[in-house]
Amino acid sequence: MSEQTFSARLLAWFKQHGRKDLPWQQNPTAYRVWVSEIMLQQTQVATVIPYFERFMARFPDVATLAAATQDEVLHYWAGLGYYARGRNLHKAAQVICEAHEGGFPKRLDEVVALPGIGRSTAGAILSLALKQHHPILDGNVKRVLARHGAVDGWPGAPAVEKILWQLALARTPKKSTAAYTQAIMDLGATVCRRSKPLCGECPLSADCMALAAALVDQLPTPKPRKKLPLRKGVLLVLKNEVGELLLQRRPPAGIWGGLWCFPERPEGVADEALNEWCRKALGCDLTQVESGAVQRHTFSHYHFEVTPLYAHAEVVESVVMDDDSRLWYNPASIAALGLAAPVRRIIEQIEPE
Repeated sequence: MSEQTFSARLLAWFKQHGRKDLPWQQNPTAYRVWVSEIMLQQTQVATVIPYFERFMARFPDVATLAAATQDEVLHYWAGLGYYARGRNLHKAAQVICEAHEGGFPKRLDEVVALPGIGRSTAGAILSLALKQHHPILDGNVKRVLARHGAVDGWPGAPAVEKILWQLALARTPKKSTAAYTQAIMDLGATVCRRSKPLCGECPLSADCMALAAALVDQLPTPKPRKKLPLRKGVLLVLKNEVGELLLQRRPPAGIWGGLWCFPERPEGVADEALNEWCRKALGCDLTQVESGAVQRHTFSHYHFEVTPLYAHAEVVESVVMDDDSRLWYNPASIAALGLAAPVRRIIEQIEPE
């Protein structure tokens, strides 16, 4: 099989079966494609579409995004997860405005240098928006190439990834690069699926080595699994006399980085010492303390069980208002704050819409 035959079959399939009505395919500027590619990292198309449309309505161009506050950007990102993506998108927009005079860079090395953009994402933006010849290697493409070439080993391993990059480069045509890029992503998403692939509908099945060797279900090789540890935490849902809730901004690194969250009780602070800690750290005394139902969140490296602890707070010091990493939040407010997922759920339970 020649590489030309591979791409020709894929392009012919795309012409008939490919997705051509996705929001970011309409007026595919570098900015729109960039935002969509970041949102699509580890997130399915159906989930991304409404977020993309809301995001574009609020931030129609890179200058608007750069001028916004991080809080507002994370507010429109809330629910998509992997919040570093939203923070990096905001930072990259500012870099583009400051270092590139508001124009999206056109060289691969310049795009890769932007926060949150790797080689594959950069290649996708430049090929889809600017018709440049660059290969991509996202999860869908890795699956197609690993199965078609029967490439053994976890695709995240450097040696295996190197082989897949070589295949991606060899099979990406110099003409019709944009269509090919979309085609191979679509094939992986809709036909060469992770489970129950539709091999009978695949334009590459005639010489797919995994299919011939009955290895489709084994490839790509899964990442070696390890048992995720369990971490537990207590979030303090503190309401003052006027019904406002105390929020703290999370550190940039770690879970819910940069988002607003309820204060987390430090490990080692026992129930009997909680009020003293709150007085010193948060400037308030607690009354009517009551535990809520445990919520479980799974992250890439561990499970996190969160117990909300509801209490009324009597402010005794001004430390809370003097610290811009804390604020009293009105649950009925429409203020655009980036709220961590459990915070949003708890607020909705307290103040149902």
